[in-house]
Amino acid sequence: MAKPINLRQARKRKARDNKAEKAQANRLAHGQPKSVTDLANAQADKAARELDGKKLGKAKPADPGASD
Repeated sequence: MAKPINLRQARKRKARDNKAEKAQANRLAHGQPKSVTDLANAQADKAARELDGKKLGKAKPADPGASD
């Protein structure tokens, strides 16, 4: 026969585990200094610009509102 478990304790244990997971995610998201976050954003922006520059296709006009 299986050992009975206390559902109240199991519920509290699950809540603690969920809270610990959320805390870890928040540490990753908010635990970095601003300089590190800014550097990562700048690197991502540069990579996106470089990728956009290497795409083939029509070039966009310099001034779309200007008419010749």
